[in-house]
Amino acid sequence: MRASQGRSAGLGLALGSAFAFGGSGVAAKPLIEAGLDPLHVVWLRVAGSALIMLPVAWRHRDLVLRKPALLVGFGLLAVAGVQACYFAAISRIPVGVALLIEYLAPALVLGWVRFVQRRPVTRAASVGVVLAVAGLACVVEVWAGVGFDAIGLLLALAAACCQVGYFVLSDQGGEGDDAADPLGVIAYGLLIGAAVLTLLARPWGMDFSLLGGSADMGGTQVPAALLLGWIVLIATVLAYVTGVISVRKLSPQVAGVVACLEAVIATVLAWVLLREHLSAPQIFGGVVVLVGAFIAQSQAPKAASGPVAGGVPAQSGAAVATEGELSAPHVAP
Repeated sequence: MRASQGRSAGLGLALGSAFAFGGSGVAAKPLIEAGLDPLHVVWLRVAGSALIMLPVAWRHRDLVLRKPALLVGFGLLAVAGVQACYFAAISRIPVGVALLIEYLAPALVLGWVRFVQRRPVTRAASVGVVLAVAGLACVVEVWAGVGFDAIGLLLALAAACCQVGYFVLSDQGGEGDDAADPLGVIAYGLLIGAAVLTLLARPWGMDFSLLGGSADMGGTQVPAALLLGWIVLIATVLAYVTGVISVRKLSPQVAGVVACLEAVIATVLAWVLLREHLSAPQIFGGVVVLVGAFIAQSQAPKAASGPVAGGVPAQSGAAVATEGELSAPHVAP
């Protein structure tokens, strides 16, 4: 019963995280169209969130000595890496293609769990990934305007690998007496990500006066500061908090597939708020993604037949030593 309740709570948090992340583009696009550089919007998003989470970082300052590799890995991969690689990719290849490649991450997570951690995965999770990726291809209409750019494709794949780091590192260290508090990990990840993005975005050249004006959202003038507040508070702080905790309650592979709903949510919100209408293939793809996510989360991961391979270096250099079972205990903030 407790495991079932934990899974239900984890699924709800994962859906909430997907909704929060999915709303970032709807709020960011009007700011970009108003004159802000996309990379500057990313910097505002991460730096503002880091500032809000600063008291949390101070409260969990012991993590700096206890889990330095985890914090650095989360900041470089889950925060700065995903953002920087994705925006670099869409400067060379269509947004839809970049988004599809980035959301190959759930399949890569399954590969990590199966071949690196040496844990079996359920058939349901595998089928769910296949359906989710196929549905995403319809949502982003990948067949429209595809052009081969090796560097752009590699950058999009790098964003997918960084997203794998997000799911794996969110699961890492969630058990035992030495468990890392998820809020502390997020706080320091945002601080490190903000520092890295400051070097990439060079915000001192940004026109801050644009934030005092308004931006057009589907024909309605909305204060730019309000849009930025949504991006920081909802699409970043709330999204990361619910996302990391959901991975702790579910598992990296299941939470990763549910996260594919972000693309569907982003498309629907763009339809409602930005008047970007959906085509029939996009609607069909959204249904397929929903089906894939439901199948993937419908069964718990199989118990490992042997000891979990401990000390395996993650992409950040942190060791993955958690079994990540569906009923893994949640570390309360």
